Amino acid sequence: MTLELTVDALFDLRGKVALITGGTGYLGSAMARALAEMGAQVVITSRELARAEEAAAELPGEQSHFAVELDHKSEESLTTGFAKAVELAGQVDILVNNGQGGNAKDLTTTDQQHFDEHLANATGYFLLARECRDHVVARGAEGSIVNIGSMYGVVGSYPETYQDVSGASPVAYHALKGGVVHMTRHLAVYWAADNVRVNCLSPGPFPSDKAPAALVERLIEKSPMKRMGIPSELKGAIVFLCSDASSYVTGQNLLVDGGWTAW
Repeated sequence: MTLELTVDALFDLRGKVALITGGTGYLGSAMARALAEMGAQVVITSRELARAEEAAAELPGEQSHFAVELDHKSEESLTTGFAKAVELAGQVDILVNNGQGGNAKDLTTTDQQHFDEHLANATGYFLLARECRDHVVARGAEGSIVNIGSMYGVVGSYPETYQDVSGASPVAYHALKGGVVHMTRHLAVYWAADNVRVNCLSPGPFPSDKAPAALVERLIEKSPMKRMGIPSELKGAIVFLCSDASSYVTGQNLLVDGGWTAW
């Protein structure tokens, strides 16, 4: 008879090590806290080690947390950074590909260099995911990889939302996030036999205080829930995808968007 785990046990991350790139940011820091709150040892990465160290020091829980310098758009940096994470924590069981580096160039102003700058994020996600997969397989363990996508990897943006208040949502960003969603499916079917699950978490509109107020107002008008998301509303979703609560879930894209893509 198969043992039925309790809900508490399914979501428990004690004994697991989670590596999250860009864990000092607006959404990344909330997801890092969620993983720590459920008992995981968390390795936060940033291009600036001091920022990662500060964020790791603020994480909750009695377990140790770590900081690593890592630029996911540099193959040498991500290889070295992943190895450092394993050295510090002893293992990595969970990878959250969250780091994001890009530009605001829209359809009228982007060029090859700036377009490629966005797409380099997908390259980094893949290379880091492969590092994690190889590490987990070598240990004979199980792994969970979560790529951070976007509602804009699934639907286009409304042109009138951005008109006269900001540039259009960058076309290269849409290409990036659509690619991340589909890359997730591709990796999932290849790595399922290795006991490595690969899923995507796609936030909807979660603007920070830096977003133009007029843009936020227009986004609210388009949202079925008539409000924007707040970072804590990603915490349950990331814990679900990283934990045994989703042990039979792979290759999926979980949208947390207030109903945006249901229109």
